[in-house]
Amino acid sequence: MNYDVIVIGSGPGGYVAAIRAAQLGFKTAVVEKSELGGVCLNWGCIPTKALLKSAQVFNYMKHSSDYGVTLEGSVTADLPAMVKRSRGVADGMSKGIQFLLKKNKIDHIQGFGKLKPGKKIDVTDAEGKVTEFSANHIIIATGARSRELPNLKQDGKKIIGYREAMTLTEMPKSMVVVGSGAIGSEFAHFYNSIGVQVTLVEFLPNIVPIEDEEVSKQLERSFKKAGIKVMTSSSVEAVEVNGDSCAVIIKTPKTIETIECDIVLSAVGIATNLEGIGLEETGIKFEKGKVLVDGFYRTNVEGYYAIGDIVSGPALAHVASHEGITCVEKIAGMHVEPIDYGNIPGCTYTSPEIASVGMTEKAAKEAGYEIKVGKFPFSASGKASAAGAKDGFVKVIFDAKYGEWLGAHYIGENVTELIAEAVVARKLETTGHEIIKSIHPHPTLSEAVMEAVAAAYGEVIHL
Repeated sequence: MNYDVIVIGSGPGGYVAAIRAAQLGFKTAVVEKSELGGVCLNWGCIPTKALLKSAQVFNYMKHSSDYGVTLEGSVTADLPAMVKRSRGVADGMSKGIQFLLKKNKIDHIQGFGKLKPGKKIDVTDAEGKVTEFSANHIIIATGARSRELPNLKQDGKKIIGYREAMTLTEMPKSMVVVGSGAIGSEFAHFYNSIGVQVTLVEFLPNIVPIEDEEVSKQLERSFKKAGIKVMTSSSVEAVEVNGDSCAVIIKTPKTIETIECDIVLSAVGIATNLEGIGLEETGIKFEKGKVLVDGFYRTNVEGYYAIGDIVSGPALAHVASHEGITCVEKIAGMHVEPIDYGNIPGCTYTSPEIASVGMTEKAAKEAGYEIKVGKFPFSASGKASAAGAKDGFVKVIFDAKYGEWLGAHYIGENVTELIAEAVVARKLETTGHEIIKSIHPHPTLSEAVMEAVAAAYGEVIHL
């Protein structure tokens, strides 16, 4: 069977690439060995946000008296019910992808796809039957999985990855989370919120280490205030599983410490899914777990492309989606520009939330910029005070010479909904004064962005 475009993998890179290809008139198919929607919709972005929403509702109920609401009786967290709701949300989203593929007349081929020379692939179904397909263009979007460390092997029961963390059937009393990136920090927040004693271990000096240092320090303060034990500049040397408990041996800057817990969650990054997909047979070059591509995701072999977590760049769902669109539009002969990887927003859905784009203050200084920095705390925001969420701030960084908006770093309630303003402004090369003169509605959290920009230029009103 011959197609114009075959996409291997149906995550946010794969299914978006397929839909855009179909929109542009290509006869398109998607090969998927598991659930439609990939990790993001089924085991990542979406179901974790459903769990975090349950934790937020639970916390609102625990602190309802702060808002003038009295509850009769105790409030308890029902982890199995939270998990059931989360899985229901994920299932609904996966069915939504199925609908979109059908709507766009895209063939869904169930099975494991393996590349072959000559723009062909073999697909092995659940019964072991192999069927050959061919296409003028084959897009590889096989994504990634939880990475395992040699001294932190996951057994799926006591030492777990993100999949098991989303589907625990019983509430643990204590948990050690190893790694404080977005995945580790979000799970640390979730389990702490519903009553689990959480220890968060980070090898680097700051948690959420890719963020601006001030943001990292603020989240650490918020986590400690919430009761999370934070251990930075520390490494897990070994885990000894003894029946129902784990002894986690942690090397700190001063000593070796052993922490007893029920569950160890390994959140030390991801490993790309490149094994057994035929890269060697087709001669496609890859290095250090990443397929080598050009600015339009073409591999070194004509007719084969790669997008998403398996290529260099941020391993983020929205990045994969835009890579898929860019790749397909280039195949179609449209005039497209390469993605600007310096203007990719990142979001972490802890409490408080984190959102950022562009350079950190440290990176801007190291790049030789003379900078203007503005900060506006949510403690000075009327909307944040009314919401009872005054932790955090908005921080902006501008080039003092030309006024370029170099970076934006937010921490606070709902800041993931605010960062797009900075992304669009930076895309349009908007200056700080244009932001100051753009009227922001009151009372909103978005006013904090305008106030922070004004602070950078010595014009802030409400500080």
